[in-house]
Amino acid sequence: MPNFNRVIILGNLTKDPDLKYTPTGTPLCNFVIAINSFFKNSKGEKQEEATFVPVTVWKKQAETVAEYLKKGRPVLIEGRLKQERWKNKDDGKDRSRMIVVASIVRFLGKPPQGQEVKPPMTNEEAQAEQDEEDIPF
Repeated sequence: MPNFNRVIILGNLTKDPDLKYTPTGTPLCNFVIAINSFFKNSKGEKQEEATFVPVTVWKKQAETVAEYLKKGRPVLIEGRLKQERWKNKDDGKDRSRMIVVASIVRFLGKPPQGQEVKPPMTNEEAQAEQDEEDIPF
């Protein structure tokens, strides 16, 4: 049976990205974006709803994201969904959450004053980097 796992989301960073390195030295960066939706409730009043989406970026893109993106900055993410699973340390119960593993990160809006502007990777650059070696999980 065919499968397709592709996500495109646009939102604002809720806090500065968190850059880490695996034991083998591979960079990874985690951040959360907020996606706002607007709708009218049953009384016709305008309502706002925020969805918070965790994102992980790997390799060179992770370092670039950590260097140039800051809290509040709008960003467009292309990637795939991944379900993370773990056992809760306190009660031993199984836990899970969906994250987006980004393959392309597009910086939107203006950077904070005094910050250098770096163009995002092209689709071809991002794909070439991803093809260099498998993403470690």
